Amino acid sequence: MTTSTAGSAVSFVPPAPPRADTTPMQPTISRKAVAAAIAGNALEFYDFVLYAYFAIYIGQTFFPVAGEFGSLLASVATFGVGFFTRPLGSVLIGAFADRVGRKPALILTVVLITLGTLGIAATPGYATIGIAAPIIVVVCRLLQGLALGGEVGPATALLLEMAPPGKRAFYTSWQLASQGLAVAVGGLFGVIVSSSLSPQDLASWGWRLPFLFSLVLVPIAVYIRRSLPETLGHNEGASTAQIVGKVFGQQRRWVVLGVLMMMATVVSSQFGNFMATYAIKALKLPPAVAQSSVLLAGLLTFGGALFAGWLCDRHGRKALMLLPRVALALAIVPMLVGLHSAPTAGTLFVVVGILALLTAMSGAASLVVVPELIPIAIRSTTLSLVYAIAATVFGGTTQLVVTWLMAVTGDPVSPAWYIVATSVISLIAMAMLPETRDVDVTK
Repeated sequence: MTTSTAGSAVSFVPPAPPRADTTPMQPTISRKAVAAAIAGNALEFYDFVLYAYFAIYIGQTFFPVAGEFGSLLASVATFGVGFFTRPLGSVLIGAFADRVGRKPALILTVVLITLGTLGIAATPGYATIGIAAPIIVVVCRLLQGLALGGEVGPATALLLEMAPPGKRAFYTSWQLASQGLAVAVGGLFGVIVSSSLSPQDLASWGWRLPFLFSLVLVPIAVYIRRSLPETLGHNEGASTAQIVGKVFGQQRRWVVLGVLMMMATVVSSQFGNFMATYAIKALKLPPAVAQSSVLLAGLLTFGGALFAGWLCDRHGRKALMLLPRVALALAIVPMLVGLHSAPTAGTLFVVVGILALLTAMSGAASLVVVPELIPIAIRSTTLSLVYAIAATVFGGTTQLVVTWLMAVTGDPVSPAWYIVATSVISLIAMAMLPETRDVDVTK
């Protein structure tokens, strides 16, 4: 259409219709989806680490072994047993998540951890039912390990695959942050029951209360996980054996380096979880003070993991893996020496805080790198296996090793050297991994 105005012509052309956007849509993640992904994860780690917090009392209840360290050694050995079904859980549940989907796998893990927790909370002591008591507890720990072996891979893969562009590390860091949240809540309950009950009541029945509390939260976790989106996409119909074959056939280098990289993280984390027992047994500090340090560690793990994820998205993954781990390797021996020179609540909080913060920052970066290196079709299984193997071989033996070191050397600082040794090995593995900030994780 043409219109003349004051001798000039102006053409009016109808606007073109909006052009269809052919660019594939980037998955987005809502707050509800983040909450659903991490709620079950936090609950499962809460149940798992409660055993570490109350290892002394669990040992006295179920493992009446003679000697100052006897029942404690038996208790922490049983804690370690829970790690040995993690590889099985990583294969079965991790592959299930790669075949059927992330969502059904994450619902299954919550159910399994609940059964294990119920058994530990409800089983009578050795004095009541004899040898059946430690057998039931061992079976429950095995079931908990199976659940956690299959939890980390699907939960982390889901967060990674739904994250907005440029924020993958931050959203994935919620996986480790939720573990810190679990530690903090467990520590809070530890402080409450330790402060509210007499030593006799705490040893007799009080340690069971935090386990029972978690059972109330299970229906909530299952309900919100049912609302999770699915990010797996096309399913090629591969069997569990085929998926595992691809992991070890095509991704063997990343599996080996990933396990060695995560070794120091799981050792430091498990020593941090052991600090409540360590403070009571080696430092002779009150139980309430020891549990308060656990609460602090959980809060700093939560904040440190998220801060590291934010930094990783801006400066890359490798620097955040390496620098905090180097700092911890250099600081841990002087810190424990200082702690035993002045075994006060203040020095305990400083040591626990630095240990938790540096471990969380390096660990969050490490947990992002492995799934970014792996194709989506086998991502859940690969990460599950890497984490489960590291947790089983190194994390599952940490509390037993440090308890044994203190028993045979008589040196309460000896665990620090174990952390140094594992840190050196992990640093070598970290240096051999590529930077993954700009890789494509949709394939």
